[in-house]
Amino acid sequence: MRLFLSSYRFGAHHDRLVGLAGPPGRVAVIGNACDAWPAMRASAITSDLVPLRKLGYIPEEIDLRDFVGRAAELEHRLAEFPLVWVRGGNTFVLRAQFARSGADLALTRLLAEDALAYAGYSAGACVLTPDLHGLETLDDPAEVAPASGVEPQWDGLGLVDRPIVPHIDSATDPDGECNRLAARYRAEGIAHWALTDDDAIVIEGSDTEELIGPAAR
Repeated sequence: MRLFLSSYRFGAHHDRLVGLAGPPGRVAVIGNACDAWPAMRASAITSDLVPLRKLGYIPEEIDLRDFVGRAAELEHRLAEFPLVWVRGGNTFVLRAQFARSGADLALTRLLAEDALAYAGYSAGACVLTPDLHGLETLDDPAEVAPASGVEPQWDGLGLVDRPIVPHIDSATDPDGECNRLAARYRAEGIAHWALTDDDAIVIEGSDTEELIGPAAR
C-alpha cells in the first residue's frame, strides 16, 4: 500500500510523492468532497488540475457520481491510473460518495494489490482514518443528504490507524477549529496526526514516514 496524505496538496514534499508514485504521469482526480458546493465545484477542481499540470501530471477527473451502481466498472477504470489524487472538501460528503460508488472497496483492493498509489489531502486524507467522529467540528455532516441522497457515515476506510487533523495554524482555518480538535485529541490521549499545510504522511508497505514540522507537534 502506498499513501501520500497531506493537509494541502503536495505540502512541502512533492519530491516524496514522486518517490512514492513514480515520475509525474496520468492521475485520476477525485473531487467529490466538493459535491455539496455546486456553484464552486468546477472551479475547486480546476484549482487542483492546474498545479498538477504545471508539475507534469496528466490529470483526468473521475466523478464518482457517474459510477453509482457500477462498482466493478469504477474499479477497472481506477486501475488504469498509477496515481489517484483525492482533493479536500467535506469529508462526510466524500465518504458518502465513496460508499455509493463502491470506491471505498475498490480503492482498498487496488491499494492492497499495489496497483496504484493514493494521494489525498484534507478530506482526501481524513477519509482513510478509522472513525470520522470529531470531524463534525470541521465539516458539516448535514451537507451529505442534499449532496448524495444518503445519510452520513461515521466510519472511515480504516487504511490508517489514527485520526488526521489538517490545516494546523493555517489561514484556511481562521477560527482555529483544527487546532482545537488536535488539542482535544492530545488531552484525551488519542494518537493522531496533526498536519500543517506543509506537512505530509508517507506510507509505503509497513513503513510510515512522518514529515511533520515542529509547529504541528
